[in-house]
Amino acid sequence: MSTAAGPTSIPQDVPFLNIVDPEFDFGAAEVMSAQEKNWYAHSPAGLVVLRYEQAQELVRDHRLRLDGRTFLETNGIVDGPIHDWFIPMISNRTGEDHRRLRRLVNRAFTPRTVNRLRPFIRTVAERLVDDIATAGVCEFVEDFGDPLPLAVMCELLGVPGEDADIFRAWTLDIGLVFSLAYGGDIPERVERAVLGLNGYIDSLMAAKGAAPADDLISALVTEQRADGEVSTDELRNLIVTLVFAAHDTTRFQLAKMMVTFADHPDQWAMLGRQAELVPRAVEEVMRWSPTANVVFRSAVQDFDYHGLRITEGTFVIICVAAAQRDPRLFGPAGTRFDITVDRTAAVLQFGGGPHHCLGVALARAELAEALGALTRRLGPPSVAGPLTWRPPIGFHGPNTLPLRFA
Repeated sequence: MSTAAGPTSIPQDVPFLNIVDPEFDFGAAEVMSAQEKNWYAHSPAGLVVLRYEQAQELVRDHRLRLDGRTFLETNGIVDGPIHDWFIPMISNRTGEDHRRLRRLVNRAFTPRTVNRLRPFIRTVAERLVDDIATAGVCEFVEDFGDPLPLAVMCELLGVPGEDADIFRAWTLDIGLVFSLAYGGDIPERVERAVLGLNGYIDSLMAAKGAAPADDLISALVTEQRADGEVSTDELRNLIVTLVFAAHDTTRFQLAKMMVTFADHPDQWAMLGRQAELVPRAVEEVMRWSPTANVVFRSAVQDFDYHGLRITEGTFVIICVAAAQRDPRLFGPAGTRFDITVDRTAAVLQFGGGPHHCLGVALARAELAEALGALTRRLGPPSVAGPLTWRPPIGFHGPNTLPLRFA
């Protein structure tokens, strides 16, 4: 595995966490022990931020940015299809360049778009639950966690139903970009996905431009042609990035949600009786077991922060999983999963500031409709077989999840 520690000099008495180990557990006792000792730790990959206060500040700090070039170079990629997609991505842009792309998406991806999708999400979720209820057992990722966000994404973008299967393969593999450090066949899979999606989105943009429909790609193409601020290549990159963000994140969050409730069957049963707790339960699931264990930043200048001199080029890894259980903010209740607690602190996996995730409202809508449909019809889940997991860095969650329902 390739790694690259930043140049910041970290004192020797600061805890060390080997986060690049494929078996590393961000919820382990050693992480919380490190958090108790200091607000940060060091690792083979860079500075690891462990406490909520510092994590929330740094995820918004203008002296840090999402540096795609450094990230790819760290993993040995300096050119090629992955490089040409990832470097110009909207999340790697700053200032007016970022705002120009963001304006286009904001005009097309509106609250009305999410509200329009709500009935569709509910219908798909209930249909999938019908099939599970009949059998009483399922392979959750295959039977629910994957098909729901895939159907929603295709409906949102205007992808024809007959293309869903090939689209699914690309969207799953492109999400491995944040797991490049684990090597193996991951770089080849990501590259194939980028090339496949680029070609497919080009054809879809052309079709929507010729015959616009009521979908996001049609709206984006219409807006792009009207204002002329965004090139066709930039629009393609933007849409591929939306695809990359819309499927894997929700797929894994749904699966991690079910693992969490399998450990807390009483709270599942509570939701079946008190549907009004669903929105709070969604927030608690994302706090307790986020899809992204970490988010990445890179220092663009030297600066002093809470007694540490952070130098330009330092790779800063914000440990969402630990920060969202920090007892300094959440108290003793922070170390428990509890859907009855009304927590006011924002979850961190969606980033912050100008780069706050565009798809937050849609993700919450999918999780809420899914959880409502599942708890209305099914008893508490239990894990019915062995699990396999995605690597801990990147989008994280079960690849397979056999469940049985009481």
